[in-house]
Amino acid sequence: MSKFRILELCKQKGITQKDLAEKIGMTPVGLAKAANGNPTVGTLEKIASALGVDVTELFAKQGDFVAFVRRHGETHTFGTEKALIEYADGLKGGTDSEAPAAPSIFDDPIFR
Repeated sequence: MSKFRILELCKQKGITQKDLAEKIGMTPVGLAKAANGNPTVGTLEKIASALGVDVTELFAKQGDFVAFVRRHGETHTFGTEKALIEYADGLKGGTDSEAPAAPSIFDDPIFR
């Protein structure tokens, strides 16, 4: 089972995978790889926008915790509340050097 609901959402929206791929500037093969692999946050944002849904709706496991933080032009993703809290706690010191590196959402065991 894919960890994303992209194909399911395409069916709900009445759009083919090929049409979605063209709409976001990808090949159908590229979109299929993204839907079954580890797409970038940018790719997920393009897909969500094209489907008219929030990025979090692309994830197969509804109810799981997913958080996105944009800071200094970078998007950080978190798959657990603990990871987000640890990142936020690192920001309390007030300097960029004290902020911990944000883990990728795909490093979280719930997405493996």
